[in-house]
Amino acid sequence: MSKAKILFLSGSSRKGSLNQQLARQAYRMAAEMDAEVTLIDLADYPMPLYDGDLESAEGIPGTVKALRDILMAHNGICIASPEYNGSFSPLLKNTIDWLSRPDGDVPALAAYHSKTAYLLSTSPGSLGGIRGLVMLRMLLSNIGVMVMPDQLAIPAANQAFNGQGELTDNRQAELLQTQLRRFVAHLNR
Repeated sequence: MSKAKILFLSGSSRKGSLNQQLARQAYRMAAEMDAEVTLIDLADYPMPLYDGDLESAEGIPGTVKALRDILMAHNGICIASPEYNGSFSPLLKNTIDWLSRPDGDVPALAAYHSKTAYLLSTSPGSLGGIRGLVMLRMLLSNIGVMVMPDQLAIPAANQAFNGQGELTDNRQAELLQTQLRRFVAHLNR
């Protein structure tokens, strides 16, 4: 039996990001379960736009290596992804791409080996960012990540959180907690 070690992050680095609030709430809930949890902010891991010529000339950036090592130490990843024009954010795509690259003794896609993901989204719109999760689910599956069938999209994000960054709708909070319990149980197997 393995221990659930979950990395929580948002696909947005914007200050006051609603998806960062959602990632933080999921992190706090999972911390009360049988899991080891880590919350990061992608703003703390700046990286250039992926470019094969840049990689050939300069190698893998130090921030990419640091984030790759953090991801490799976890067996689960919870991503709260904003929706950008029906897809996920360029920041998240760029991060996923850089983390997929081979580096010396580290083979391509090593950071994603044996990983399971749980996806969340929130958006001011009525669909809560669900369209972006479809694309994110497809990408993660294509690189070998098992994606939980559960996912949660919270609509009307501008009204969904209180001043402490917690969901105000008890049904949404309970659904998040239920899905997180299943995620943790899966990872603990």
